[in-house]
Amino acid sequence: MPVVTAIYVLANVAYFAVVPIKEFLSSDTTGLLFGNKMFGIMAWIIPVSVSLSCFGSVNGLLFTSGRLFFVGARRGDLPVLVSMIHVKNHTPSPSLLFTCLTSLIILCVKDVFALISFFSFGMWLWVAVSITGMMYLRWKKPELKRPFKLALVVPVIFTLCCIFIVVLSFVEAPEHSGYGLLINALGIPVYLLFIYRKNRPKTYIDFMEKATISLQKLMFVVAQETLVGEEETRKQLMSDDRQNQVLESEIENT
Repeated sequence: MPVVTAIYVLANVAYFAVVPIKEFLSSDTTGLLFGNKMFGIMAWIIPVSVSLSCFGSVNGLLFTSGRLFFVGARRGDLPVLVSMIHVKNHTPSPSLLFTCLTSLIILCVKDVFALISFFSFGMWLWVAVSITGMMYLRWKKPELKRPFKLALVVPVIFTLCCIFIVVLSFVEAPEHSGYGLLINALGIPVYLLFIYRKNRPKTYIDFMEKATISLQKLMFVVAQETLVGEEETRKQLMSDDRQNQVLESEIENT
């Protein structure tokens, strides 16, 4: 992480050192300007490098987003099908397909800059909320088991940076940020109607059950607990067999 941070900081320092302020502010392709001034005919290296960087970022984001949907479905925040895994490969293929479908819907937005504003605003807003929640739990429930801990100053600084980005988004693009806030707010009635509400209509429950079973057969997926239960049963049977072998051996020796 320190190496990546240092590279990004030095790259921005190089941009400011080479590209004049007026050109820097008037251009949407600062990296390309930097490449033209520094590398001449080899300026194509910059857009290729940026493309590879974006591809790596999207690749990581794809797996993390799929994992978020997978865990959310296990908690009941999404249809149960999204929490299932492939029988043979043990991969959360429904959550990955769900990520793909939602990504394709988002790509229907024609204005790429508006899309970036929507996405960045929502992402940094909920990152700040998530980190704040973790700090709250660390304060209220310090006895909880945690795989690792950081000095409290690290999440505090990170949360302040997230808040700065969210506020700056509103200042620079209030319309796009407002749409992003509205889209996030639309999740509240959806949550109240389909997640929080317990007495759902029987027609809705029957439809979801039939759809889940049909899609399970189509995608060859089952609930993760089923596989875990089978694995634990197998291990228990193996353990019992081993104990029986040891007992028989002791009887023969006596």
